[in-house]
Amino acid sequence: MSQDLKGLLFGLIGVIIFGLTLPATRIAVTELDAITVSLGRAVVAAVLAALYLLATKARRPDGSEFKKLAATAAGIIFGFPLLSAIAMQYAPASHGGVMLGILPLATVAASAIFAGERPSLAFWFCSVIGGAAVILFAVLQGGFELHVADVLLVAAVISAAVGYAIGGELSRKLGGSNVICWALVISLPVLLPPVLFVLPSLPANLSGDVWISFFYVAVFSQLLGFFAWNRGMVLSGVARVGQLQLLQPFVTLVSAWLLLGEALTWMTVGFAGFVVAIVAVGRKLRVN
Repeated sequence: MSQDLKGLLFGLIGVIIFGLTLPATRIAVTELDAITVSLGRAVVAAVLAALYLLATKARRPDGSEFKKLAATAAGIIFGFPLLSAIAMQYAPASHGGVMLGILPLATVAASAIFAGERPSLAFWFCSVIGGAAVILFAVLQGGFELHVADVLLVAAVISAAVGYAIGGELSRKLGGSNVICWALVISLPVLLPPVLFVLPSLPANLSGDVWISFFYVAVFSQLLGFFAWNRGMVLSGVARVGQLQLLQPFVTLVSAWLLLGEALTWMTVGFAGFVVAIVAVGRKLRVN
């Protein structure tokens, strides 16, 4: 198996894990507030990350790496989780999933700005076509309805794209698993105060579904998913692996159908097939 194919497989694992995040978040915010879900999940992940760093005797990042870790944390530990959790209080998970269809294009742009990658014109064209297809799907599926959560989701996309690009570039030196773990650990002093503030107001009895959903977004979405995702970006590059995110909305749609009973139509299947074809073509295009 080639290095590029290995990277894409790791990236695909990350996409599947991340694709389940919005449905799980949607379930969690039915009984928990957005701060508890978004920042509380990071606190749990940070504790596990600290144990991992101790067990593996990971080296301490230098000053320049700490700055990049802070930027990564701002995007994928604070920005995306908080904005998407708030959005899930107002919009269906399926709608949020298709809105995240612009994430691959945003990641490609961020990789050019922050990671020094230079996608070819054909790669840009392929990404734009794939992103346009997903946006068209969002418009058709949403019946031209504008959700209040759309602005929050766009901001979440920008946060995630910047975090992915900077974290992916840093993973080449620090290691993919170490990047997310150190980002979580250095975020802990900022995460704890708001979580401790809302802790006394939490419901006394949470349903099993909410506990499972919170566990998923804490352990998988916030930690283990990035082990695979960052490894994929190291092997195949930020832009190329980022294009796999074109598949993420459809993972979200299927999981929202299975877990939440949200609608899944033949139109979804058709667009999914088209996007898979775009990803297959993009895999063969040049990224410097």
